[in-house]
Amino acid sequence: MKHMQIQAVALSMVLVVSCGDDADPVEPPFHFPNHKMCVGCHQRMIDGDGLDVSIGTFWEGTMMANAARDPYWLATVRHETLANPAFAEIIENKCSNCHTPKAHFGATLAGLSTRLLDDGVLNPGNELYDLAVDGVSCTVCHQIEPDNFGLPESFSGGYLIDADLPRGERVIYGSLGATPELAARMARTSGFVPVQSTHLTESAMCATCHTLFTPTVDAAGEIVGEFPEQTAYLEWQSSSFAPVVGCTTCHMPIAPGEVTLSVIGDAVGRSPFRRHDFVGANSYMPRLMDRHREELDVNALSSSLESTANRAVRQLQESTATVDATGTENSGELALTVDISSLPGHKLPTGFPSRRVWLHVVVTDDASQTLFESGAPQADGSIAGNDNDADAMVYEPHYDEITTADQVQIYETIIGDVDDNVTTVLLLAAGYLKDNRLLPQGFSASLDDPDIGVRGAALSDTSFTAGGDTVRYRIDVSGATGTIVVRVRLLYQSIAHRWAMNLADQQAPEISRFTGYYESDPELPVEITAAAFTIP
Repeated sequence: MKHMQIQAVALSMVLVVSCGDDADPVEPPFHFPNHKMCVGCHQRMIDGDGLDVSIGTFWEGTMMANAARDPYWLATVRHETLANPAFAEIIENKCSNCHTPKAHFGATLAGLSTRLLDDGVLNPGNELYDLAVDGVSCTVCHQIEPDNFGLPESFSGGYLIDADLPRGERVIYGSLGATPELAARMARTSGFVPVQSTHLTESAMCATCHTLFTPTVDAAGEIVGEFPEQTAYLEWQSSSFAPVVGCTTCHMPIAPGEVTLSVIGDAVGRSPFRRHDFVGANSYMPRLMDRHREELDVNALSSSLESTANRAVRQLQESTATVDATGTENSGELALTVDISSLPGHKLPTGFPSRRVWLHVVVTDDASQTLFESGAPQADGSIAGNDNDADAMVYEPHYDEITTADQVQIYETIIGDVDDNVTTVLLLAAGYLKDNRLLPQGFSASLDDPDIGVRGAALSDTSFTAGGDTVRYRIDVSGATGTIVVRVRLLYQSIAHRWAMNLADQQAPEISRFTGYYESDPELPVEITAAAFTIP
């Protein structure tokens, strides 16, 4: 059996396949038919609450489905190739592995280029374009073999797909299985044989793309190492969630009751069925893609994109963190304590390093006078007082105690190059100068690990521990009139202002398109949670 690490080719696309017994067999374009072949049968799926949980309905609006259309990702890929032209092919090959896996696999088998841009697979004139823009769809994930799960070689798009099985013998894995009759019908109509296996629900499956290491390039243009660009799986492994609560628990929640999986010949309900939500924390991008759907060639219904965005907000507000705030006033000084509890099984935030979470604290009085404000979100997507938003070469440190309004507690990563200069260029990244992202339960704040360890001033903060952080504020309220009101919000952004702004130092259509979107429609933060109290 020959495995390829995603690495099949289609010169034409199958759009719809009939599920009936009299249907003519359709040859999937090599290993990957269009997702519409699958959702043609796996639709009108109703859960125990009577709600539609059809796979295509949920999937089409997700970032998985639109992985190749994300304008921020496209701008970033172009920026990286312009900043590191000698490594453009390496950059595009690595990115295509997980963002355009069908086209990448097909091009590799056919001996074609895996380049993305210009005349690459994301050019509408390229013969692999339709495969590329089908994103991360059904026949990618459901063909992945578990042989290397959890091993370093599985990371960074190192998943395995059997490249040798002929049509009619290609395996499609699923956790619920099928009757022999249904399996035979599926093999006839789709060319795939359903095989029951639970390995698709393992966190190590998700890790094949969501644990990513990128090359580190020094000032001389030489590759001198690698950089842990995102490490959600490794963070999870070091938490108390592993192996009790895995990725799919939160990101593919189980539908209530039993679900009938196919509209043809499958009247038996099965459970547990995991909804194909692929819910994350990014509500900004689905809405942005919907607003620019024609330019980005977006096919998903507006309702699907909005549903994805709403699920992201709900996840942030219901399952991400809690905040408690207490304080006392003495001789004109407010002593405020903010306790944050982090709920996910990985760092908060995790994933691509443009993401950030921060505290917005406002103290007012009866006269509506603002006595103190730290971390105010601005209309352009920046944070008032944040050094990095104001100056690309500096950054806001981690704080144990805050005493002035221009100090802001931001939970984030700050990247340094080989000379410890601040950068947002991934190929220049040698390590993190700051990593004070909130830790999951069971994670050691003193863990000495170059890939996932805490970095910067948080290392010496004894209140920065597994599962949360405590921040203390000393605030002058001597000018207060009457009751003092304290409001604390925990806010989230998927694209920090500096990460968007830094793209503009290179010129290209993909970059100007996204920066134009961002300037007219910047990402404003989502409120994760809040607390408030008054002091008479």
